[in-house]
Amino acid sequence: MISFVSSGPGAADLLTLRAARLLGQAQVILHDDLSSGPVLDHAAPDALLIPVGKRAGRPSTRQEAVNALLIEHGRRSERVVRLKSGDCTLFGRLEEEIAAVTEAGLDFEVVPGVTAATAAAAAARMPLSRRLTARRVQFVTGADVSGGLPGDANWAALADPGAVTVVYMGQRTFAALAARLIAAGMAPDTPALAAQAVSLGDQALARSTIAELAARLAEGVSDQPVLILYGALAEGAA
Repeated sequence: MISFVSSGPGAADLLTLRAARLLGQAQVILHDDLSSGPVLDHAAPDALLIPVGKRAGRPSTRQEAVNALLIEHGRRSERVVRLKSGDCTLFGRLEEEIAAVTEAGLDFEVVPGVTAATAAAAAARMPLSRRLTARRVQFVTGADVSGGLPGDANWAALADPGAVTVVYMGQRTFAALAARLIAAGMAPDTPALAAQAVSLGDQALARSTIAELAARLAEGVSDQPVLILYGALAEGAA
């Protein structure tokens, strides 16, 4: 059995009970970079830990190699955990890995978890939705397969001032994204929140506007993962 397990945003105590149990039972754990550290303390002492992370701008394991490792260990009837950061159903190439193990005739399960979006909202002590002013929440990726800004985005939807938009993997493209949003009619002073290293010891939350955040990110990006929220954000304590 292959278990696709969500590790949450990074803090070990945000793992689900099911995730922690499966980590303790696993013989082989293929883990993302962002799923290492204290999260792996739940692994059995004799578990084989295989790093297969992908990080923008860094050497990364090719998806084909990850698929091959899943199939190799799955065919040995080992208890395999594929540990993915955040919630594995969101922007984690889960569909490619499911397709590979399914084609190989292997059984699998998917274990949900805390995504970085809800963890960032909790850290900022604010809701993602608001009954009167933010009835819609949308999760988008800031990068396509080439690493650039997706060219087929629905700009009218992304520039909707009545929505809260969460941008994953958007540090390097947010300046271009903000320019497109403003061109589509979004006000430059639309509230924005940059959440860095959510749930970890060096977590940092910065409130600004889409224009200010775009200017800052155009000057350089952090090595840490950063999630960007913008739109009808509630005032919180961040």
